Amino acid sequence: MHKQIKPALKLAAMAAALFSGAAMAQSSVTLYGQADMFVGGVKNVGAANRAYVANSGGMQTSYWGIKGTEDLGGGTKAIFDLNGFFRTDSGSSGRFNGDSMFSRNAFVGLQNDKLGTIKLGRNTTPYFVSTILFNPLIDSYVFSPMVFHTYFGASTARVNDPGIIGDSGWNNSLLYSTPNFGGLTANVIYSFGEKAGATGQNKWGGNLTYFNGPFAATLAFQQVKFDSTPGDVTASTSPLLVGFSKQNAVQGGVSYDFKIVKLFAQGQYIKSDINNNVNGDIKHTNGQVGVSVPVGNGNILASYAYDKTKNSVADFKRNTVAVAYDYNLSKRTDVYAAYFYDKITDLSHGDTFGVGLRHKF
Repeated sequence: MHKQIKPALKLAAMAAALFSGAAMAQSSVTLYGQADMFVGGVKNVGAANRAYVANSGGMQTSYWGIKGTEDLGGGTKAIFDLNGFFRTDSGSSGRFNGDSMFSRNAFVGLQNDKLGTIKLGRNTTPYFVSTILFNPLIDSYVFSPMVFHTYFGASTARVNDPGIIGDSGWNNSLLYSTPNFGGLTANVIYSFGEKAGATGQNKWGGNLTYFNGPFAATLAFQQVKFDSTPGDVTASTSPLLVGFSKQNAVQGGVSYDFKIVKLFAQGQYIKSDINNNVNGDIKHTNGQVGVSVPVGNGNILASYAYDKTKNSVADFKRNTVAVAYDYNLSKRTDVYAAYFYDKITDLSHGDTFGVGLRHKF
């Protein structure tokens, strides 16, 4: 009797172990991120003096996150990503004081091989993705001319240019991404204002991206009617644009990799509709060209952006250039040196220089 039970118990244990292993193989959770730190000097446009700094996020903003998947069968997976920025110079969370814990991404969703992916929560906007993929300095908020022209406003005595309103990630949003069709992918995002009696206060947008060998292209559009919460753009506590009603933005980009050099180009138009304002709407038009040249175990990166912003009575021009060398110590660690120059009509120039270290984990 006992001899018959023991083999059965062994078989049951083996089966349990096999099923447990299969279940573990179907699910995964990953801790990931990067830490970036640079030392150098920063002089903002219009500033009289330079600050010497040891700051976080020179080439890219530092971040960390937890993401995971669970295989539900039939080509469908449950996915999640909780991803937040941090500052290596102080150990503080967020890009700035008051930034939320997971401001880079915080979503849960479903992914299907044939139907695409839907994500619910705080999502990185398709417009931001198009902005950073088609310029050589990617998403550097310290050295990338295209990021400055898109996400940093500029105020002069002539015109107040808000840049893109709505941040690089949207709260309370739904993001749908199609499957990849021969290199072509579409992404659509919608963000609820969640304010009773203000259903028209929303954000929406999307992009197309195409990658085929050395060639890539994108087209992106978005419309926003508030920054973080409905009414906050013209609120008395933080009046960015008196009379603001909505902002439309459209952008196109291309790149081509010749191996000995990779070329980038972008064009962009942003229109902020202002009601009850004698100066009228704000129209922002800019373009960017750039190169990435492999040299040694790294790349020389260079970018130039030009912008003209105007309303019905005045305008200003902006010229921005940056050059950097990014050297790979390994697949996960690189060092870089960069210089950035920025000039806006009627304001003294700004420039930033620095050397830094970035580590991915």
